[in-house]
This record gives sequence, structure tokens and C-alpha cells, in this order.
Amino acid sequence: MTIRLPDAHGALRTYEPRTEPLAPAPGTPFTSRTVFSAAHVVADPYADVSPDSPAAVDWDATLAFRRHLWSHGLGVAEAMDTAQRGMGLDWAGAAELVRRSAAEAKAVGGRIACGVGTDQLTGGSLAEIRAAYEEQLVVVEESGAQAILMASRALARTATGPEDYLDVYGHLLRQAAEPVILHWLGPMFDPALDGYWGSPDLDAATDTFLEVIAAHPDKVDGIKVSLLDARREVELRRRLPQGVRCYTGDDFHYPELIAGDERGFSHALLGIFDPLGPLAAQAVRALDTGDTAGFRALLDPTVELSRHLFQPPTRFYKTGVVLLAWLAGHQSHFTMVGGLQSARSLPHLARAYELADRLGLFPDPRLAEERMKDLLALYGVHR
Repeated sequence: MTIRLPDAHGALRTYEPRTEPLAPAPGTPFTSRTVFSAAHVVADPYADVSPDSPAAVDWDATLAFRRHLWSHGLGVAEAMDTAQRGMGLDWAGAAELVRRSAAEAKAVGGRIACGVGTDQLTGGSLAEIRAAYEEQLVVVEESGAQAILMASRALARTATGPEDYLDVYGHLLRQAAEPVILHWLGPMFDPALDGYWGSPDLDAATDTFLEVIAAHPDKVDGIKVSLLDARREVELRRRLPQGVRCYTGDDFHYPELIAGDERGFSHALLGIFDPLGPLAAQAVRALDTGDTAGFRALLDPTVELSRHLFQPPTRFYKTGVVLLAWLAGHQSHFTMVGGLQSARSLPHLARAYELADRLGLFPDPRLAEERMKDLLALYGVHR
């Protein structure tokens, strides 16, 4: 069987899909690294909504996908940017997602951490920003999940310098019931976060970030860094206080960062581990046995797919993630909240299919092929 795929120049070429998938078995949590997959939400395809309506979520399919991740030993990072926070999923929808997913995690014994932000605001004073964070922190803590303090668009707009970040984050960390994960999301993921921590100079911003942590090391479980700069992440993790972890959010360099070096390593909290879940779990289990070469042999070939999905505009990587979930059979349709399925071109989606197929990511390659042909037909590519 073959399939005709469009390339970046608009020409059709013939691709022969693989016939056998990889088949990593479910397993228990890992021993050498803490690994979270940031998980996507599944839209309700039958809801009569517009792109600016509140999100209509298929809760059964959304929670089933989380059970899939937990079954392979991965933790779930919930209500993060992979779940389209601020890009189709508002705070009301995110709060329901947190409550439902945390209850499901408790039922199956899965690890979960949930995003805390300020996306119920469009602007506001520092006091209002603190109150918005507090409102969300209460929801996450009452659900029983670990909190991830996400970067705030409202704070990026309102803060006049590093001291405002020190004030807001210090206030939140003092009242957090349990140690949290601090999230530094770069502007490639969200342009509204440019200059976060009070400066567009990343060295100055890093100093402020570390000052926040140094003032409250007992309240910081770790940091999640999404700057797509491996060198900077390594330098940052070497400056962390003892006991504070670095969770890589670098979807370009994750194999080398997780493998680490003689001076340490990164744990992981990654959007790419949504489509890579079972394969990533197999790789980390190799690392658990001390087989770094085996870990790299499994994970290094996935970087080409990840770099493709996360290519600029990086924030639209969710479209490729959901496409692959549909092709893999985790949901019955390729529809996204906010209509974001239209955010990537057909050649981009075709290349994502091809790269994922080469990796053996589809449990049923024939199903993936047929679904990809259906999508191509919608665009006028005849079988």
C-alpha cells in the first residue's frame, strides 16, 4: 500500500507506510527520572460552537488519553499550554479539566501536576494578578494535584521590573501548601511572555528567576524551562539550590538534557511526550537500568519529528499533536477547540504523519494510513 503526500512545494510524492508498529508495553513509574507528559484536550466535534466560544470538550476521550499516558508510567502535566490554555481553553474549562483529571489520577494511581495561571484576567493590577493566581492555586490544591505556577500574560503586561515578579511569586510561594513547579515559558511558545522575569536580557531574567527560588527553596520542587536553548538550561540547572529539580521543556534537545552529564541531568515535562508517550517511556526505562546508549538510540530519532511539530510559529505545535492522536486512534476525529486544526498547512501535517509513521508511533498503521487518506481527500488529494 502507498499514499500520496504533498511536499512543501505543492508536489505530490508517493510514500510507502510501514506495516509494523513499535509495541512498548505499559509499565510502572520510572526510578531514574521524573517524567511528565503535557497532555492535549479532545474537542467535542458535534458541539455547535465558534472559534471564540468557550471550549466544548469530549471528556470521555480526554480522560481516556490520560489513562493511556499513566498506563505507561508517565505523569500528566494538566491544563498547560499543550491543553490550549489561552488558545481555545479558558479558565472555566481549565478548572473543570483540573478537577476531572485529578479525580481520575486518584482513581488509577497516576501522578498529576496542574497549571496555575491568571488567564481569567485580561489585564489588572499586581494585586488583581496575585488574586487570580490564588484563585487557581486553590482549585489545584483542593483537587489534590501538584501545582505548576505558569507564566502570566497579565503579569508580563503589568510588571515594571524584576521587583514585581519577586513580589508576586514570593507571595504565592509563601502560601503554597506543597512545593510547586515554576514554569518559564519562552516567547517562542507565547509572544505575550517576551521579557518575562522583568527583562528581555535572558541573563538578567535568569538572575531574577534564581532569586525567586533562592528565597523559597523549600516551596519549589523544581523548574520547568521552555526556552529551546540547551546550553542555557544546563547552566541554569547547575545553579539551582540543592534539591530543586530541573524539568526540561526543551522539545528540541530533550534526549541530551534528560541523559545529562557528569554534573547532573534534567527531568522532563514535555509536550512532545504526548505523541511519544509509549516510546518515551521505553527509553526512560532503559535509562533506569543505566543504559544511556539504549535511551539515546530510542529517543534521538524522535527529535526530527519534534522539531517539525514545534517549528515556528511554535505555539501551533498543538495542531500536530492532535493530528497524531487522531491518527493513532486515541480519538475519533481531527477537531480542536478554537478551530485550531486549521493552524498548520497540509504539507506540514503530511510530513508529521510520515515522520511519526517511520518511528512506528501508530498502534495500527493501516488505520493511520486510512485516516490520513481521508484528510488528504478533504483537501482534494484523490486516492
